[in-house]
Amino acid sequence: MRAVPDSIDRYQRVAIIMMSALGDAVHVLPVVTALKRAAPHIAVTWVIQRAGFQLACQHPAVDEFILFRRSRSVGIIREYVKTMRELRRRHFDLVIALQVSFKAGILTAATPSPVKLGFDWARARELNWLITTHRIPAHPPQHVQDQYFEFLAYLNVDPNPVEWGIVITDEEREAQRWFFEPLDRRVCAVVVATSRPEKNWSTACYARLLEIIERDFGYQTMLIGGVSRMETAAANEIMHLTSAKPLNALCDPLREMLYLIDGADLVISPDTGPLHIARALEVPVIGLYGYTNPKRTGPYRKYEDLIVDGYARYPGEDYPVTRKHRPDGMERITVVAAAEKFELADNKYVKGKNR
Repeated sequence: MRAVPDSIDRYQRVAIIMMSALGDAVHVLPVVTALKRAAPHIAVTWVIQRAGFQLACQHPAVDEFILFRRSRSVGIIREYVKTMRELRRRHFDLVIALQVSFKAGILTAATPSPVKLGFDWARARELNWLITTHRIPAHPPQHVQDQYFEFLAYLNVDPNPVEWGIVITDEEREAQRWFFEPLDRRVCAVVVATSRPEKNWSTACYARLLEIIERDFGYQTMLIGGVSRMETAAANEIMHLTSAKPLNALCDPLREMLYLIDGADLVISPDTGPLHIARALEVPVIGLYGYTNPKRTGPYRKYEDLIVDGYARYPGEDYPVTRKHRPDGMERITVVAAAEKFELADNKYVKGKNR
């Protein structure tokens, strides 16, 4: 292994490999922001998939995106070949391998660079430690955002202040104004589903909670998310089960959901990308956690008091930070508990603010 790099200042061209889910892309944003803040001279290239690209495409700290278009309409082998050719046309001084999956490892291996910085061998799953030339030190489990910040510490970069830097364009602001202006009440955006069924809350519980939010708190509710089969089915079932009158605002592309979240007064979401987007945009978010550990993937450093914790097997359980899943966790989340967190959010974060 080569000598340990001690400063980002020695590098000129930096590649970031992260093609994972939308929530992970949100966690990368403060990393690229801090890198560019510490070393404005560097050129940052991010290898990314479609959802993350839609989120980050306007980000001022990223100089170039290489889009990995994994879809049913594009052969996966052909896409790997195309992306590797794109990478081999460039030369980087540093690769930051934030993703440890096998598919990311293929592209990390193909990226020309003398320094490929990855996780320590214990965390570098799927043999990714064989691909990197340098590794951050081992560390006890912690929040995913802090785990990514370990790369900054290795490069002598201060992550603070933590800034996501999500950009909403002027055109999107106008569309946002057009959407929200006719509404005469505060708006609660509800994320109806994730891509993993184990993370999802009962549609019947959502239906009941929407009724409480509209009747007892006077909010306009709004269902948000993508237009996948699972999300569409969940939204339709919720609207069938509830006597509330939510707006159905499922949408594609993601940029529309971005400004809908930004314009809402409160967000309710399971552990999925829109929850982390809400946190990054400073929109109070009630997190529904049961399958995944909120100490590892909860909203970062804010709105922890709004987490409805079904991951805990009993109230006040002092569980550790871990990747372990609890398949029965979402069933422990009650409508009463979610309504109590909504009341807290309304009193603490919303009341007294102008729409």
